[in-house]
Amino acid sequence: MTAGRRRLVAAAAAAVTIVVGLGVHRFAPDGAVSDVAGDALYALLVYLLAVVVIPRRAVWVPALVAWVWCTAIELFQLTGLPLAWGGACPPIMLVLGTVFDARDLVVYTATVLAAATADRLLGAALGRARARRGA
Repeated sequence: MTAGRRRLVAAAAAAVTIVVGLGVHRFAPDGAVSDVAGDALYALLVYLLAVVVIPRRAVWVPALVAWVWCTAIELFQLTGLPLAWGGACPPIMLVLGTVFDARDLVVYTATVLAAATADRLLGAALGRARARRGA
């Protein structure tokens, strides 16, 4: 897959992820399932945005960027600032969260690994299809 096409696919997938994430945030009942779904969608969005910004890199590069970002945000929650800022401006909570939860780190890791694996498999499958067409 060309870098331009990879960027376009990632951007479209990011838009869908935002819509789904906002839907979960708005309509899913508060609880462990909606919390995990929100965390997974957040990590997926960060991975996709990393692909949009750096589409020419191997999948492990945006995966590492996404994992570091998500982990840093989660650890930042230990300061209490995201909770305070979210109280003043609720949309900030969608980006920074509110309070630290170690389970979130597990969800972020699993989601980023799954996204990178899917990205790699999709790229390989499209490469094989292109090779068959060219042969």
